[in-house]
Amino acid sequence: MFIGLFRTVALYALIILGIRLMGKRQVGELEPSELVFTLLIADLAAVPMQDFGIPLVTGVVPIVTLLCVTLLISILTVRSIRFRSVLCGKPSIVVDNGKLCQKEMEKNRFTLDELSEELRIQGVSDLTTVRYAILETNGQLTVLLKAAEMPLTAGQAGLRPKEPGLATWIVSDGRLVEENLRARGLDHQWLQKQLRANHVKGVKEVFALSVDQQGKVYFAKKEGRR
Repeated sequence: MFIGLFRTVALYALIILGIRLMGKRQVGELEPSELVFTLLIADLAAVPMQDFGIPLVTGVVPIVTLLCVTLLISILTVRSIRFRSVLCGKPSIVVDNGKLCQKEMEKNRFTLDELSEELRIQGVSDLTTVRYAILETNGQLTVLLKAAEMPLTAGQAGLRPKEPGLATWIVSDGRLVEENLRARGLDHQWLQKQLRANHVKGVKEVFALSVDQQGKVYFAKKEGRR
């Protein structure tokens, strides 16, 4: 039992390391090489986890090899544009000035139904309002509207609104984040003032408390547990 536990934890830690090496991407944003790596590493780890007759090193060596290959590919894609284009492909324009690029859609096997779905997800219902729709190498669709269809910005209206401040969590689920409190230049006296203003006795009664760069405070008290 202990051997099985050790093998599982060791392989799990190795897989986490591999996923971390790929960077902060979601599954839907993986490049082809990264997706293949994810599928292979999961399959390779499953066998030694279940079959204790296989030496652990037999499962670790292929995984480490894949990690090294993935790192090598990452370095090459950064340093070589040609290698990157061969491995990852190039973005394809599927809509140009409101017109469908049928050859590009056929080349990428991108159907009208898929295009319509992606446009609806991004709040676009009229194809003629689209300046460019670009199918990225990770399968995501980037939609750029025509200038006349874009929302009016504050700058275009001649307004000068205050820049939004980045909010930082001071209290997260009843736990005080000391480093965030110090990073905002605040102290425990400020925190106690906020607690009194919101009629709570201690940090444990707070679900969320944040403050942004403009000093705006968000406060949420813990709800009663049922």
